[in-house]
Amino acid sequence: MPVADLTLLEQAARKAGELALNYWGGSFQHWDKPEDAGPVTEADLAVNDLLQDMLMGARPTYGWLSEETHDDVTRLSKNRCFIVDPIDGTRSFMAGEKTWSHSIAVVENGQVIAGVVYLPATNVMYRAAHGAGAFVGDTRMKVKCLDRVENARILANRAVMTSGHWLNGSAPNFDRHHRPSLAFRIAAVAEGKFDGMITLRPTWENVALGQKNLYDAVRKTINFEN
Repeated sequence: MPVADLTLLEQAARKAGELALNYWGGSFQHWDKPEDAGPVTEADLAVNDLLQDMLMGARPTYGWLSEETHDDVTRLSKNRCFIVDPIDGTRSFMAGEKTWSHSIAVVENGQVIAGVVYLPATNVMYRAAHGAGAFVGDTRMKVKCLDRVENARILANRAVMTSGHWLNGSAPNFDRHHRPSLAFRIAAVAEGKFDGMITLRPTWENVALGQKNLYDAVRKTINFEN
């Protein structure tokens, strides 16, 4: 079953990519989320709707949790649940850059059993299913082995390097890089392109929680609902 779910996730991610690329590099509406939770665009919402229709249409008994959908706690009673970030790296998407992704997973009783991270602008697909391995394209992924932080290739934003975050007043001597999409950063470490990643920003299960008023207003503004 994880492999069957993975096939569905791959198909959905590619369809989402086709839709997102229609917006990418063009003109589209965008807003800021409350509590400094970052921007959201009409493309995020359109991709969210496509994924929800496609995935829930194929697996109606699953739960649904998405960054761009206000939370339905009935998902907690489901054995399996989709977890989705329609466009991870929205700022990168808005800037016309290529390092944004679609991040989609299936969780069974709290354990991820299938997941994809897809970068439409570069046509790179990361995919994994429980018991079936993890791949980028057709190549099995393998993390790098490194026993020290000096000169390690680490994904981190500039704020991580601020002296106040480190006990000795300065960050270790590692080679810092950055990719806007958190899901892409994790996948790039799993692939072995980087040695690790650091984020100091608090993260949470679903940033859409508590944003129902904004969500409803945005959708009505761009005529997603009558």
